[in-house]
Amino acid sequence: MKDLSQLLKVAVTAAHDAGRYAQEMSAVGFVVDNKTDAANLVTDVDRECERRIVEHLLADDPTANIIGEEGADRSGSSPVTWHIDPIDGTSNYVYGQPGYCVSIAASMGGVPTLGVVFDPSHSETFTAIAGQGAFRNNEAISVRKTNELLGAIVATGFAYDRSIRFHQGTVIRDLLAHIGNIRRFGAAALDLCWVGCGRLDAYYEIGLNSWDYMAGALIASEAGAIVDDLRNGPPTSTFTFASTPSIEPQLRQLLVDLNADIPLVSKKSAS
Repeated sequence: MKDLSQLLKVAVTAAHDAGRYAQEMSAVGFVVDNKTDAANLVTDVDRECERRIVEHLLADDPTANIIGEEGADRSGSSPVTWHIDPIDGTSNYVYGQPGYCVSIAASMGGVPTLGVVFDPSHSETFTAIAGQGAFRNNEAISVRKTNELLGAIVATGFAYDRSIRFHQGTVIRDLLAHIGNIRRFGAAALDLCWVGCGRLDAYYEIGLNSWDYMAGALIASEAGAIVDDLRNGPPTSTFTFASTPSIEPQLRQLLVDLNADIPLVSKKSAS
């Protein structure tokens, strides 16, 4: 059995190295490119941050498995698989906005075991080990005790696929009548951590990858949030839902009724 405390220290060191490098380069300059869509940005800093993270993780365990957003995937014999988002919120980073972070999670046998999310703009490090609570800068965090759905602040994000965005827009249109307000910050990992520390009451999004949600979802869950796929399964690339328990039943039912996790494809896309 791996020493999870040691693994967490390695992940925190890697996240700090990458995050501080990204922060330094934001003042120096970087090269911006596109992935699948004009809105889906990547920079040379993303790639260098991932390289640095992988270097730290493999220095500790050369047999580790890696799943990285920027292509650092590798298979090893270790029971540990690392899920890496070197810069979650790249568009925010490119535009000089503070809403970006480094997200690193470890899973064993497909089960999330630890997570680290480092926000260099605010010098905040969120951490969690399964079953041991969640922390911000080593101080315990917990969800907000919201009682009224009508006053709740709910965050979400949008897919790059334009036909899915249309459906997401209709969900928000109908959801707004039942909640306090909507926020769209642009970094899923931070949104989940902010549910965990009470800055948000809930968060949901369709189409994330494991590197987007795994660390933040574990942190939110360990802080007392209910985190799943909206249908009582674990969060997946299909849907991620996190809510403070007091409003969870009502919000969940609203999102289920609105088919929030079942995007509608437009006739144009289907033809």
